[in-house]
Amino acid sequence: MIRVPQLDGVIRRRILVNYHADAQVVQRLLPEPFQPKLHNGLAMAGICLIRLEQVRPKFMPATLGLKSENAAHRVAVCWTDNQGSHEGVYIPRRDSNSMLNYLLGGRLFPGAHHRAVFDVQDDGNRVELAVRAVDKSMQIDLRGNQTGDLPKSSVFSNIQEASDFFKFGALGYSATAKGNHLDGLVLETRSWQVAPFEVTDVSSSYFSDLKLFPSGSAEFDCALIMRNIEHSWRSAPDLATVAPCASC
Repeated sequence: MIRVPQLDGVIRRRILVNYHADAQVVQRLLPEPFQPKLHNGLAMAGICLIRLEQVRPKFMPATLGLKSENAAHRVAVCWTDNQGSHEGVYIPRRDSNSMLNYLLGGRLFPGAHHRAVFDVQDDGNRVELAVRAVDKSMQIDLRGNQTGDLPKSSVFSNIQEASDFFKFGALGYSATAKGNHLDGLVLETRSWQVAPFEVTDVSSSYFSDLKLFPSGSAEFDCALIMRNIEHSWRSAPDLATVAPCASC
């Protein structure tokens, strides 16, 4: 188990780009013991695009903290063990522009990271973001504005319903190279407040991969944004697992 001291910081910007997807398709992508957490019969997957600032051990001053741009592909999941029922997110892939995250993730702290280049323009309302993995294995493009409502095509009837669904995704488990366990990490926010983010353009090489998501099995649902949230990271117990079989 990887254990790190509590890390404090500020979420300067966090955008949750959400897709609703066929539950059976998503189940094939999940390792044991996870099952997709459903809303109106559909699985919810997506990308967490997050800018972190002032990240440092709790005992250090904020001025010495680090900043980074990060992307995590994630799936809302639930599972049951001998301690009861749980919910959180499964993270098949993490990317970061931080060399420290790349070098130490999965080694000294939970969650292996790929290296990526982030091109971000953010004026406090409109955000334009392009992410390219250094090894060219992943790309994301997003453009949009903070707005007052969810798309009419969303499976969520209102912002409160969407907020309640994603609020409990603080416990994340990341895929590891060996594939026999999952690294656990908990994100604790001092407050939880999301707003709709109107997406004018979005593309993801992960969700457009027909080997993972056959045509029509995953569609953009909505996006939510958070800003200027104090937060902490702490380790969670690892989970033993069996790797998913996407071809089964």
